[in-house]
Amino acid sequence: MSRFSGTLRCESHPDAPLIEDHRAGDMICSECGLVVGDRCVDVGSEWRTFANDKESTDMTRVGAAEDPTMEGQDLSTTIGRATGSAGFGENGLPIYRNRNIETAAEKAKRKANREIKEMAERLSADQSIINAAQHIFHTVHKDKLIKGRSNNAIIAACMFIACRQQSVPRTFKEISAVANTTTTIKDIGRCYKIIRKALVSSQTPSSGLSSSSSSDLIERFCSKLNLPKEVKKLAFYIVNRVNDMPSLTGKNPNSLAASAIFLACDQTGNGNLRTAEEIGRVCGAAENTIKQTIKLMTPSLDKLLPPDFKKSA
Repeated sequence: MSRFSGTLRCESHPDAPLIEDHRAGDMICSECGLVVGDRCVDVGSEWRTFANDKESTDMTRVGAAEDPTMEGQDLSTTIGRATGSAGFGENGLPIYRNRNIETAAEKAKRKANREIKEMAERLSADQSIINAAQHIFHTVHKDKLIKGRSNNAIIAACMFIACRQQSVPRTFKEISAVANTTTTIKDIGRCYKIIRKALVSSQTPSSGLSSSSSSDLIERFCSKLNLPKEVKKLAFYIVNRVNDMPSLTGKNPNSLAASAIFLACDQTGNGNLRTAEEIGRVCGAAENTIKQTIKLMTPSLDKLLPPDFKKSA
């Protein structure tokens, strides 16, 4: 047996593939049968065979990966209820076992983690957003930053912040659509403000606690409307120039983004035209609100467009 660069190889057949015997823990040369390594640790799942597990879909004895938000509470062993004949002793009486009893706080965190995963699935969000939302909820719950508010609204607010942290912002309306049916946009907004105020001391540039930006929404809204790059580029330019207009200060980011997209479509032409109703449906802004915002933009249209820009037919 020899080892080259930390790799097991057979001295007589260095290029021959090795066969791993999982039961014995040996590495065997496929050419001559020489055992070139032993006591190998099998990192795969350990299978179980219990009398009442014939219909079980998961026969592994290992659980899920450790959840950092549970602070090790998810590593304990919980004995479930026995089913069928396995739940009764020789005298026919049911068998009672000592079971791990969760506290109210543990149940709340476990339920929140489950709901966050369900919301992320509806939003097509990745694991990084799930982890961020769970971490935020854990911090809020542990430090008791919010009292007297619905857990569903708090969870939705945590998801809203997590999306912002991962640079894939969602609107309150989008979060509300995938949240619990009893959770309103106002509830989410109130919880968001409380969390933002509570965590502002630890705010960083990427904390997701800064005010919403219309430019963050342009890319996604334009993609949903199937608009070309030239429209996206012009909409970005317009919405960034709008920030310098006092008459539009404090306007809803959704309305500003929708109005900028409408103007960009109108100026580029070439089949890019979209109605205010169509844009509002995608952006989550009312048609009348978009029209009123455009009226405020129109007098300063020359300042909102690039100096060398020419309107297309």
